[in-house]
Amino acid sequence: MSLGQHLIELRKRLFLAALALIVASIAGWFLSQFVLDFLREPVTRIAEARSREATLNYPGVSSSFDLRIQISVTVGVILSSPVWLYQIWAFIVPALVRREKLYAIGFIGTAIPLFLLGCTSGLFVLPHIVEVLTGFAAQQDAAIIDAKQYYDFVLKLVLAVGIAFVLPVFLVLLNFVGVISAVTIIKGWRVAILLITLFTAIATPAADVFSMFLLAVPMVILYFLGAGVAWLHDRRVAKRAAALDAELAAG
Repeated sequence: MSLGQHLIELRKRLFLAALALIVASIAGWFLSQFVLDFLREPVTRIAEARSREATLNYPGVSSSFDLRIQISVTVGVILSSPVWLYQIWAFIVPALVRREKLYAIGFIGTAIPLFLLGCTSGLFVLPHIVEVLTGFAAQQDAAIIDAKQYYDFVLKLVLAVGIAFVLPVFLVLLNFVGVISAVTIIKGWRVAILLITLFTAIATPAADVFSMFLLAVPMVILYFLGAGVAWLHDRRVAKRAAALDAELAAG
């Protein structure tokens, strides 16, 4: 294909992806209230458990509308993800050889479930994090939380944990394309655990050891699973190379 044909193809893929996003965002508008009710639950628990006022606050006239729009777009991105992911895939695939396609399929097929698992883990520890953070206020003080800042906090937490769960897959992919060896991954386990601990300490309150532990343990397990997959791959590659050398020597 010429450059012009590539640009036409790109415009087509972007148009379909944008159309799917718009339709899904409209559907997200009708789901936004359910999402907001779900996110409000940790704040409601504070009021019930500690007998103190805890509410979401909308400081501006249009704040509630702006938040509903933001939630709608976020839900739209999630609902339309199969469409825009496919459009990206369909645009890239013609340029890939067979082995690269297999690597890409394996990466996507593994990364998406791990990302969703990470997002779920972030939502799982969210109530505990909110409880700990608001617990620093005095008992007689009210917890009046800005709704938009609260939503941004939840979104960043969920996305950060989701992306962190996918990082071991990147290591495996780099190993499969020959950039990094399994030995290097395994030797760096101390640094990896330190970085994971630092990440979970930043993503969760420093005093909340329980949430840190809940996030760090699966990430460490995923790291060693990725190292194991890389080790099996390197071992298979080494066997093939040895067999090829023996065949050439015999020839």
